[in-house]
Amino acid sequence: MPTVLSRRALNRAALARQQLLERSAMPVEQAVAHLGGLQAQAPQEPFIGLWSRLRGFDPDELSQLLLDRRVVRTHLMRRTVHLVTARDALAWRARHDAMLRQRVMGVYRRELAGIDLDELAAAGRTVMADGEPRTMSEIGHALAVRWPTAGARPLGEAVIAALVPMAQLPPRGLWRRTAGVRNILLSAWLHRDIDPLARDGSDPVGRALVRRYLAAFGPAATADLRAWCGLAGLPAAVAAVRDELVSFRDERGRELLDLPEAPRPDPDAPAPVRFLPAFDNAILGYDDRSRIIDFEHRLLSVQGERVVLVDGRVAATWTQDGSTVVVRPLRRFTAAERSEVEQEGLEVASLLTADVRPGVQVEESQL
Repeated sequence: MPTVLSRRALNRAALARQQLLERSAMPVEQAVAHLGGLQAQAPQEPFIGLWSRLRGFDPDELSQLLLDRRVVRTHLMRRTVHLVTARDALAWRARHDAMLRQRVMGVYRRELAGIDLDELAAAGRTVMADGEPRTMSEIGHALAVRWPTAGARPLGEAVIAALVPMAQLPPRGLWRRTAGVRNILLSAWLHRDIDPLARDGSDPVGRALVRRYLAAFGPAATADLRAWCGLAGLPAAVAAVRDELVSFRDERGRELLDLPEAPRPDPDAPAPVRFLPAFDNAILGYDDRSRIIDFEHRLLSVQGERVVLVDGRVAATWTQDGSTVVVRPLRRFTAAERSEVEQEGLEVASLLTADVRPGVQVEESQL
């Protein structure tokens, strides 16, 4: 019978894979690749996520990677904006195409009824063929000339978030910069066409996604893999690599798959306080999030709350008020925990605050 892994054992494994048990010295671009990208619809949040994971992280390094086109902001997993390496964007985009179409139709089925999506995609590419960056509104209004009853927003969003591979251009996503979204064809921005799907149906991208997910999130169930990427069609890819994997069970009896040599630390390994950004995939990257967050708090990250990990689990939310980080506990802290939260909170405040004396305020728990 497969070994049963406790919730705490899964917690420590997830923290280790996510570089949250101990900050890593890996380069920024390598870290983005290892994590399978970072959810990034809130442009500044990936900087916080990487700061919490990397020793000596310099936010300007990530900004420069965006300017150098080595990382890119694009719609990908779950039809959300992700910050991924250019290599992964090109390799993975075609494999996500069907899911992206399905999800955008789930939102705009009525508005897009009767419109051939291939024709809409072709029209979108024509609009963008001159290489000029455009906003979603500009794209939508250009397409509304042909499909006036659909509305500019559904047309524009369908094109940029599903039908045509796009990149969001800097200064959007640069450190401490505020900028609207301007889009350009992904192939034009990266000077290379996206990789096509394998003609023989072998799905090498699917197999790579399985391995990459387990490296960053395992041990995990196939439902967790699906929750991370949004792809329904990976059972064949899992089956194709199953002989490479080891199997466990969780306390609910679910089968968990993993890479044989991936780290699975002692469940009693100490876990330092970590401040996570909004929409962090350490939480959202699972169907069963109980390894890191209690059931009653499971919607915090979906709602865009920034959270604090104490002993490896979500124990507080946090916000920024001017130069002060404000922590709102979800349970009572011990004196030692409160001290560690205050110390790490000051470090976060220093990251977020330029030329101002940082501060931290830990509110009293109401429990």
